[in-house]
Amino acid sequence: MDNYENLEAEFYQGNLLAGVDEVGRGPLAGDVVTAAVILDPNRPISVLHDSKKISEKKRLTLYQEITEKALCWSIGRATVREIDELNIFQATMLAMVRAVNSLSQTPEFTLIDGNKVPKDLPCKAEAIVKGDGRINVISAASILAKVTRDQEMYSLHDQYPEYGFDSHKGYPTKHHIEALNKFGVLDIHRKSYAPVQEALARTKIISEQTSLL
Repeated sequence: MDNYENLEAEFYQGNLLAGVDEVGRGPLAGDVVTAAVILDPNRPISVLHDSKKISEKKRLTLYQEITEKALCWSIGRATVREIDELNIFQATMLAMVRAVNSLSQTPEFTLIDGNKVPKDLPCKAEAIVKGDGRINVISAASILAKVTRDQEMYSLHDQYPEYGFDSHKGYPTKHHIEALNKFGVLDIHRKSYAPVQEALARTKIISEQTSLL
């Protein structure tokens, strides 16, 4: 048991410890989604782990268990527009603060996955690199954020099936890049990201060429 696990165990002795994680920094489309959660030591969750290292079926099962058993939990986000205006790092920090501030109980301490602590949190906090695979309360947050964002990508797939959001979840896969170039840029695409900028430039060139015909 390392120091962070000791810290988690210590806070479970009657104190409120929140875990925070994000999903969606790398995709070309959609919001960046964060989750904050305070687990109930009297209602333990079955084995938790980094959401990226378990199956979708297992994530859905754990999502249900976490939302039923946690003392409180919340989802925060930053929109595509905010990502483009602020940059993805600042937008992610903003989404984390929104998640913590939306909790129905204010935590006494927050553990955050990564290496940066957002400003303006309502409590003391510490960032833990790879915390989603080491600390239960962060693992729980990672599962909530991942399931929430994936469900949003499935909804986007229903609206724009030709882009394949159900498979790549907005990440810059070959399929996604090809769809961008073939069908164009949507409002849900992050215009500040290079592949999207390239697709916009390509569309502009084609438009200009067509107007000359």
